[in-house]
Amino acid sequence: MDAVQKANSGHPGTAMAMAPVIHTLFDRFLRFNPADPKWPNRDRFVLSAGHASMLLYSALHINGYDVTLGDIQSFRQLHSKCAGHPEYGLCPGVETTTGPLGQGVATSVGMAIAERWLAARYNKPGHEIVAYNVFALAGDGCMMEGISGEAASLAGHLGLSNLTWIYDNNHITIEGNTALAFSEDVAARFMGYHWNVQRVGDANDLEQIERAISTALAESERPSLIIVDSHIAYGAPHKQDTSGAHGEPLGEDEIRLAKQAYGWDPDKHFYVPPQVQDRVATIRERGAARQAEWAAKLAAYRAEYPDLAAELDLIHSGGLPEGWDKAIPAFQPDEKGLAGRDASAQVLNAIAPNLPWLIGGAADLAPSTKTRLTFEGAGDFQRGSYEGRNLHFGIREHAMGAILNGMTLSGLRAYGSGFLIFSDYGRAPLRLASLMEQPVIYVFSHDSIGVGEDGPTHQPIEHLASLRAIPHLIDLRPADANEVVEAWRVALEPEKYTSGDRGPVAIILSRQALPTFDRAKLAPASGLRRGAYVLADSQGAPEIILIGTGSEVQWCVAAHQQLQAEGIRSRVVSMPSWELYEHQPREYRESVLPQSCRKRIVVEMASTFGWGQHIGLDLDGTVIGRKDYGASAPLKELLKEFGFTTEHIVAEAKKLLGRDRASIA
Repeated sequence: MDAVQKANSGHPGTAMAMAPVIHTLFDRFLRFNPADPKWPNRDRFVLSAGHASMLLYSALHINGYDVTLGDIQSFRQLHSKCAGHPEYGLCPGVETTTGPLGQGVATSVGMAIAERWLAARYNKPGHEIVAYNVFALAGDGCMMEGISGEAASLAGHLGLSNLTWIYDNNHITIEGNTALAFSEDVAARFMGYHWNVQRVGDANDLEQIERAISTALAESERPSLIIVDSHIAYGAPHKQDTSGAHGEPLGEDEIRLAKQAYGWDPDKHFYVPPQVQDRVATIRERGAARQAEWAAKLAAYRAEYPDLAAELDLIHSGGLPEGWDKAIPAFQPDEKGLAGRDASAQVLNAIAPNLPWLIGGAADLAPSTKTRLTFEGAGDFQRGSYEGRNLHFGIREHAMGAILNGMTLSGLRAYGSGFLIFSDYGRAPLRLASLMEQPVIYVFSHDSIGVGEDGPTHQPIEHLASLRAIPHLIDLRPADANEVVEAWRVALEPEKYTSGDRGPVAIILSRQALPTFDRAKLAPASGLRRGAYVLADSQGAPEIILIGTGSEVQWCVAAHQQLQAEGIRSRVVSMPSWELYEHQPREYRESVLPQSCRKRIVVEMASTFGWGQHIGLDLDGTVIGRKDYGASAPLKELLKEFGFTTEHIVAEAKKLLGRDRASIA
């Protein structure tokens, strides 16, 4: 209450209501070591109701984490560990960034999947070194958001009994009582999801809470939901059970009355009694002892299974095994070529056997995105076979994104796939992965109007521009099979190419076949690592530069050859990634797109939005793209209709150079 009041901003009510529940969880159940918040075998707690962040910060403080009263007193202020909503990497003990409601509980499903997979691979008879539970606190808003239903459905299907959600059933949202918009039977819904459901009728009854959590931990077949009936802003006489306690401070007078109701000194602010401070030492000792016990188990395991222990070390450090890329193919020149998604399938299945913790799947589209692991022993991750490496997310793009975040936060190299058009459904967790700088891998196929007959609903137009707008997200749209190879290298080692950033990567692939370029005649595909590179050039300074991405690069190359034959000096730049290009030194960028060449054409089967910065707003250039949607027709007809042809590029180049017939006339 004091922190929210001092900040004059925040959500005190849920923190007040849930304090007994979180105390019971931390004090009697959670295994953690506040001196080492990243201890691999710790239990995870996710505050999905992120607006109640002061509940988490207070719990971390009194449980010995490096969260001081000074940090709490600077709640919601610049450079404070205690941000308005929990931020991963900013405050120790925060397992994931939460804010958008429902994201936290869905992310916790990914954490539970990771524990099950790690335990299946690394635990051996007499050596249980991976064994932790995942808890999340949800509110009414989390239950209303569709992502929680998607994630809960999958968790129930998979039988993730290491997962417990606690639902703060206080019936209050910002607009008022939930009766305004929410009257479903949540318990019945979760029973339908195959969850173990319990109800605690009083959030202040510690013994009832303890029994419910104990029962959840004893459940061996299903995830658990504990519905806790509570009173928002419990103890505040005028704000209890009102929306006024949800999103604003209580006010000093109301805080005094609430403290009096608790039997607390109303004149003390940010007060932690001495007996609580003394208990912190005990909590730290308990945590250190638990981790030391686990470390001894790990040492015995290492002696018997040194190779597996070395893998765990790499997982915990975020490293890659030596030789992870040794089987990646080099694709030979081929005019017919193959689709980006097919090249990706070959690369993925060459990498995965040498990177055992690369695990992922698709939102019911693996046959189309070509992301199924097909090597012997890959298997499916299902109830009873948690060692499988192919995940089936079902038609749940939103939950898939959050689950990938949870898996990656747990050390796995996780990937998920779908059609580029459906990236809209998973944008929120994709943004959170970028905010947390987590190296999640997204494989988006069907990247353009090349989808053809499926029509505008399946033809992405604005999506490339939309993804490029997300900070820390690296978008890669490879032009041929060998650029696909390099895209996977960047995806697995993003920090090599982005000045230490370790954010997510989106590999954006074609459905249709692309010619594999003859790299003996053109520049090597390793240029992708720099975001843009000169693929083909003229003798002497170019008069015009043709910039393409993905499938459109082939037409730029063909146009370049035709222009060269007519005595026009042109350059082709393949630009698969704005983000990587923008990380390059100015000298390199000038060498690729020199200011001395003012004539430029961009070719991309997508929105023209944003390309001005690369053409140069003060330069003489044009973008062959789309300012409208596609159409339903065979691909060849669409390309001709919308001007994505070699002939059109050549004509536009001549027009810019003043060498077309109209200019001559």
